[in-house]
Amino acid sequence: MKRSSYVLLFMAVLWMASTDFSGCGKSLNVSAGGKNASDSAKFKSEPDVTFKDLNGNKVTLESLKGKVVFVDFWQTSCEPCRVEIPWLIEFQQKYASKGFTVLGVATDEDAKSVVAPFVEKTLFDVNGSQTAMNYPIVLADDDLADKFGGLIGFPTNYLISRDGRIHKEYIGLSDYDELNKEIQSLL
Repeated sequence: MKRSSYVLLFMAVLWMASTDFSGCGKSLNVSAGGKNASDSAKFKSEPDVTFKDLNGNKVTLESLKGKVVFVDFWQTSCEPCRVEIPWLIEFQQKYASKGFTVLGVATDEDAKSVVAPFVEKTLFDVNGSQTAMNYPIVLADDDLADKFGGLIGFPTNYLISRDGRIHKEYIGLSDYDELNKEIQSLL
């Protein structure tokens, strides 16, 4: 075998070893049912964060206290994120009247120029209907991600209880039925 073939084989093995195919840009899937907040010291208190929406308005996590909040760190190019978006639209439709909201945190580079057109033009199949994203979309920056303990891939999601505490963390593509059950348990 030629040296270049060995190099390519080595690179392929390294790539496969560092990739979990259930999420974008991540090397380890620790979600397996979600990680309980009580399992991690980083969840001892709620993150004190202020987001900016697509219009530049401030949205604080504090302002959402009293609601069950599903914080979804996502990217427009992330396929597992696109799988979850119809679920999140459906959850928003089903549970908003019960004190629930999804908060989509877009992490794309040049986020506003990429995310705003995506949100405006992209429709998702939700129970046979073509539906736009129906929940608030805000823009991320490195400081925000750090306040949640850092992100190792997308999607990364946090289910937050009515008192503002992180209940569960999900890294990588989640399970629809599990998410639905966990949301219902907090409502």
